Formats: sequence, C-alpha cells, structure tokens
Amino acid sequence: MKHTLLAVTAILFYLSATGAIGLRLFRSTDVWVPKRDLALSLGFAGLVLHTWLLWDSIFSHTGLNLLFFNALALTTWTVIALLMVSSLTKPVENLGLILLPLAALSIGLEARFGEVAFMSPAAGWDLKVHVLLSMLAYSLLTLGAVQAVLLAIQDHHLRSRQPGGFVRGLPPLQTMESLLFEMIAAGFVLLTFALLSGFAFLQNMFAQHLVHKTVLSTLAWLVFGGLLLGRFRYGWRGRTAIIWTLSGFVILILAYFGSKAVLELMLHRTMG
Repeated sequence: MKHTLLAVTAILFYLSATGAIGLRLFRSTDVWVPKRDLALSLGFAGLVLHTWLLWDSIFSHTGLNLLFFNALALTTWTVIALLMVSSLTKPVENLGLILLPLAALSIGLEARFGEVAFMSPAAGWDLKVHVLLSMLAYSLLTLGAVQAVLLAIQDHHLRSRQPGGFVRGLPPLQTMESLLFEMIAAGFVLLTFALLSGFAFLQNMFAQHLVHKTVLSTLAWLVFGGLLLGRFRYGWRGRTAIIWTLSGFVILILAYFGSKAVLELMLHRTMG
C-alpha cells in the first residue's frame, strides 16, 4: 500500500511539473503563467518521492533488484536528478516536458510490474562501479537525445520562419547546441569509462548473454566519438549533430534495454 501511494504521489508531482513547464512554453498573454521556481519545486518534490520509491523497491538486505522495470525506473531517476540539478544553473528545465512524463511512466510500470531478482550484496565493488558508470552514461546521453529532439523542432521552426509557440520559450539556437555538445561530451567520457570497466572487471564481455550489449554499446561509443570528432574538426552542427546524436542514442538503448527486454520479458532470464 505504501509503495503504491509513493508511486502515485511521485507521478502526480512529475505531471504537475510537466504542466507548469508546458504552460511556460506555450504561454499566451491571457493565461496565468507559473514561475520557473514552481516548476522546479514540483520536479524536485517528485524526485524526492522517486528516490524513496527506489530505495523501497530496489535496495534490500538481500541484494540489489535490477530487473527490467526497476532498472528503467532507476535510469529515469538518474536522468531527472541530472536534469533538476543542471536546471539550477542552466536553462535546461524545458527538457522536462518530455523527460518528466517518461519518468512518471517508468514509476507506474515499476509499481505495477516490478519483480524480485537480486544482485547479491557480495557482488564486488568492480561490478557496482561498472553498473554505476553505465547508468550515468545512459542518463546523460538520454538528456542529450531529448535536447537533440528539441533542437530539431527549434531548427525546423526557424527555417520555416515560424518562431512562435513553445519555441520562443527555448534558449537561443547557439545556446541549445552548446548544451547538447556538453551533454554528449560528458556522456561519452562516462561511457568510455563504463566500457573500460566492463572489459577490465567482468570475466567475459563477449559471453552469450552479454555479446549484443557489448557490441552495440561499442558501436554507440563510436557514433558519439565520431560526432565529437566531427564537431571538433569540421564544426558539425544543426541537423548533422541531431542525426548522429539520435542514432547513437537508439543504438545505446537497444544495447541495454533491448537486451534486458529480450532476456527478461521473453526468455525469463536475468542479466547484469
């Protein structure tokens, strides 16, 4: 009962924050517009409850529950945590228009379909470091992907000379691009360390249940690395940057959640 109440309340806070951000982006002169601080406060309130929910469902004296929907809820928590903290100093809260509803959805799925399968507390620090680096890398690159989507919408509106609607509430195009590459660069560094820790600490990264994850994660690393190289050497921006970002993100999501979905939801096997 407590778990369900936490989930419902966290969802309501996240959706309320989404509504506040939406009103700010799609504001008109005759409609009340919530202040930015209100949207951030609602988001942080949802994050606190999301944290409590995860502690209740994932962490246990018998181990760490990281089955599919639990891992999904943990990933969205990391994304929202990074988003909310970054919003204190940078104009990135508008990403919440997409990310907050996704986090709310992940909480609902975890509350409804969460199951128990544990990583033993005896698992070495090396495995825990690898998992932590992977989650942070996926989360930062998720922020980058959503930023790329907003950048694509903004670019389309400006090219068609229709800068109205929610686009007028976004930072300038140059600022949006700079934020995108900051997210990609930070995510790329973390993904590099995640892959290195996997090869260094895990016994066989090309075992049957890990090979797809390893190959696709490496391919995503090459895509993001190619994007950063193209930016540095050739000044890639705009649609080129958007396409490369979204391509790398899709590959990365398939690497982790695609593999987990097939193994756990279809084949009823667990993976790290």
